[in-house]
Amino acid sequence: MGALVGLGFGLGCLLVGRALTGAGRAPAVAVPPARRRVDRTLVALCLTSGLVGAVLALGVTQVAPIAVVLGVLSGYLPLALAHGRIRRRRRELAEVWPEAVDDLASAVRAGMSLPDAVAALEVRGPAALRPAFAAFALDYQVSGRFGDCLDRLGERLADPVGDRVVEGLRIAREVGGGELGRLLRNLSGYLRDDLRTRAELEARQAWAVNGARVAVAAPWVVLVVMSTQPSVVARYQSAGGVVVLVTGAVLCVAAYRLMVRLGRLPVERRILR
Repeated sequence: MGALVGLGFGLGCLLVGRALTGAGRAPAVAVPPARRRVDRTLVALCLTSGLVGAVLALGVTQVAPIAVVLGVLSGYLPLALAHGRIRRRRRELAEVWPEAVDDLASAVRAGMSLPDAVAALEVRGPAALRPAFAAFALDYQVSGRFGDCLDRLGERLADPVGDRVVEGLRIAREVGGGELGRLLRNLSGYLRDDLRTRAELEARQAWAVNGARVAVAAPWVVLVVMSTQPSVVARYQSAGGVVVLVTGAVLCVAAYRLMVRLGRLPVERRILR
């Protein structure tokens, strides 16, 4: 029994590690050192969370198989929180981009050149975007190459909407003349329409994601409550009980991932990578 429990815990740690580090896949681009440090930190957090969850579950239930399964599920928690923070950051940036493009259009109408208007966003732009545009202003002041500075701006932003804006600015620079202001206004309108549409769809489909979370958490809460009964403890300490726990955990994870995928809008891909 001890060997089976150890094997299950080790397999869960291995799957979490492979999911975070991308083992078995050939990287398309070189991974920067900062990204590797973040990945290692996330792996450490997942392992720590899984270990703490297993210890707490063992202290409450006194059943090693239940503790191992709950520990593996707890190890996924930091990864889920990290993905949630990434989605929130993308949503926050998407909400402020139309305002930034409106500021660009106003500056161009006032007679500023496009590079100067972009650099001025370090002062006039939304607070969430000012650090990136401050770095752009310094970069353009040093090099004077607008296209290269836009490429580095896209790398700093690391945002799908930011990639579209960067490419729109590049096209606007090439078009120039009287079309520049109209192009920026059209870009701002397109971003607002896209943001409004995604917000409506996400509001309608939020019930699916919330329902998936409740459906996954409910059986494990019931299991923890029932594990205080001696008869339940004896059942789950047997080989059949371990099989039931592992099968239930796999089905819960698979069903949760499927429900979230069906209830969430497709993630917008970056175009400048």
